[in-house]
Amino acid sequence: MPDTESPLPIIEANTHLLLPTVLPALLEAEAEYAKAFAKEQHAKSTRRAYQSGIRLFEDWCQDRGFLSLPALPQTISIFLSWGATQGVSVSTLGRRMAAIKYLHSMKGVEPPTQSELVKATLKGIRRSLGTAPLQKVALTVEKITHLIKDIPPTLRGKRDRALLLLGFAGAFRRSELVALTVQDFLETDQGLRVFIRHSKTDQEGQGQEIAIYQGRLRVVDALTTWREAGAITEGPLFRPLRKGGKVLDQALAAESVADIVKRYAGVAGFTPQEYAGHSLRAGFLTSAAENGASLFKMMEVSRHKSVDTLKGYIRRAELFKDHAGSKFL
Repeated sequence: MPDTESPLPIIEANTHLLLPTVLPALLEAEAEYAKAFAKEQHAKSTRRAYQSGIRLFEDWCQDRGFLSLPALPQTISIFLSWGATQGVSVSTLGRRMAAIKYLHSMKGVEPPTQSELVKATLKGIRRSLGTAPLQKVALTVEKITHLIKDIPPTLRGKRDRALLLLGFAGAFRRSELVALTVQDFLETDQGLRVFIRHSKTDQEGQGQEIAIYQGRLRVVDALTTWREAGAITEGPLFRPLRKGGKVLDQALAAESVADIVKRYAGVAGFTPQEYAGHSLRAGFLTSAAENGASLFKMMEVSRHKSVDTLKGYIRRAELFKDHAGSKFL
């Protein structure tokens, strides 16, 4: 089976929120366009997450005889409490509540997630469980160098090597990495110029350009090797492979990036569960901070909107630098 994702159904927006209930025949096509654009207000990854949360909530309600649409605030309060007792993180509970809100909004129903009962329940869960996220380990330059040594020179190995190196060198989010196409690259004497069409901080698709430095990791060479081996001249850069070695036409699923990172982390002797797709992005930023890169040069690559977020990487990289106790401990 190819390592790709199956399409998910999209919630239909209530047309009365957008257009009159009765439309002339000539306007039906335009109405369909309007509905399609309404669905595109969120990124595909966000819609997939919403669909997963909605299915879970609907199944949970059905098992207990509750109405999922419209849901009562008491139902959502119990649902959140149930999740907390099952060990679900606060951030995941927040995403599930956002999915329930999306379900109601797109069906033209007032979201019950804004009720004081639901807010109080979530606040109580936060106070009880805490909200500190579990950090994935950063794949720093030393680790990524060690990791790629164990990648075999097979077709799959060439793809994975190129993906890991580019993901690290460009501080890419996994969704950005799998969305790249051959047309997004321009080779220069010093490396690559890459045009990123959509990102978490650029939902409207204005586009952002970054530079990929060739350097000692030979990122450009790895990409060229993969493209030649996979006979990729246009379209998605990173694609799923069948077991027989056939390269498929569609883009690799974003979830596959985490699988690839974990696979080679395990081969390299690291604990796979401690790593994910974000380890590539975190690894570049940590390595940049450790090597004295300026905050603004880091932002050029990572495209962070918030300086505070980047300061966290710098602080962690410099925790032991000029430590207050270094002279007497």
